[in-house]
Amino acid sequence: MINPAGIVFDAYGTLLDVTSTATICEARFPGFGSALSDLWRRRQLEYSWLRSLMGRHVDFSRVTADALDFALAALELKPSEDDRTALLRSYLTLAPFPEVPAALAQLSAFRRLVLSNGSEAMLEPALTYAGVRDQLQAVLSVERVGVFKPAPQVYALAVVHLGCAPHEALFVSSNGWDIAGAAAFGLHTCWLNRSGAPLEQLGVQPEMVVADLAELVGMLVTDDA
Repeated sequence: MINPAGIVFDAYGTLLDVTSTATICEARFPGFGSALSDLWRRRQLEYSWLRSLMGRHVDFSRVTADALDFALAALELKPSEDDRTALLRSYLTLAPFPEVPAALAQLSAFRRLVLSNGSEAMLEPALTYAGVRDQLQAVLSVERVGVFKPAPQVYALAVVHLGCAPHEALFVSSNGWDIAGAAAFGLHTCWLNRSGAPLEQLGVQPEMVVADLAELVGMLVTDDA
């Protein structure tokens, strides 16, 4: 088992439950909550990858808004300005996964930071709302390099901040494609596979696979640590 110089967490889908947007989607558009939330998230990721490939970077709040507008149009939903504003604000009040606050506290022997596609203006209030910001020593955004994950220069932000080599840090994400990017860069990786999804076929595999953060705590923290 490694003793990492720091643990680097993805935010969306790893610490923060992006599916919790389904609640407000359903409240605003009854019968469409899950469909709208799922399509919104899928397009959000796809637009981040496409913008990176096209060299047309904008911050994640713009990507999120564009993805929402597409999802609403695809489902033939007609939002009021108040609906749209409320849906976008939901990304500032995402629920943490249930075990996350306690697990981060139990990992206090390690340096803990977030590395996310989100802008700091999105991440700081969201992590504070979730009650976990004080468990993190840093929140790093892709805005510092102007390209989204899984570009290698994003993962480089973490090791530069930690002052270590890639193989000395542990990256944790629920997104298989994100794990692949981190592994390709040379980070130790732990895939938080909450849904029992199959492995991504991208030529690299996670070193560890856990069902939740509590399981990772059990692997990294011992009674005599």
